[in-house]
Amino acid sequence: MKDVYKECPILENDRFLIRLITQEDAADLFKVYGDKMALPFFNSDNCHGTNFYCATQEMVEESIYYWLKEYAEGGFVRFTIVDKAEWAAVGTIELFNRRAEDYFNDCGILRLDLRTDHENSRDIASILSIITEPAFDLFHCSMIATKAPIYAVDRRAALEAAGYELSEECLIGSQDHKAYDGYWVKKRGVE
Repeated sequence: MKDVYKECPILENDRFLIRLITQEDAADLFKVYGDKMALPFFNSDNCHGTNFYCATQEMVEESIYYWLKEYAEGGFVRFTIVDKAEWAAVGTIELFNRRAEDYFNDCGILRLDLRTDHENSRDIASILSIITEPAFDLFHCSMIATKAPIYAVDRRAALEAAGYELSEECLIGSQDHKAYDGYWVKKRGVE
């Protein structure tokens, strides 16, 4: 498989297309990152205190600039999720291979941020069906982990249906050394 940091793939099914984020996504993504109702579902664990809420479209543009810089430096990939029915960006996925001294070593951390009308088990399951399996090869990892707090009922149902299991292990922040729970894990080759 090609190096995701040199050539980012486009992945899709009949409902969604997943591709590298662009500055042109800012207006659509403001409906995600400017929505206080979506904020509780964002995973900002170990992100230097950032919660990803953007009060203006310009803040979204600044975030995209930073995400593209991280991509260019091999830090992580921020994908845009496009809903094919409305041909609009309705969320993002951040993915990277985490190297750490805890259970989540050699783990693809998947951060899924969605517009609130897509925070439902059907849409999440459809998105997971596109990204999960390719992520193992794209990020050279043995497992994928994503956060779903206890109140994220639809997200947790979609994860369980996709073969993820709630981990008893906590992710230990490399920056703040806090223990973060609520991670769901799927191991390579496990259905």
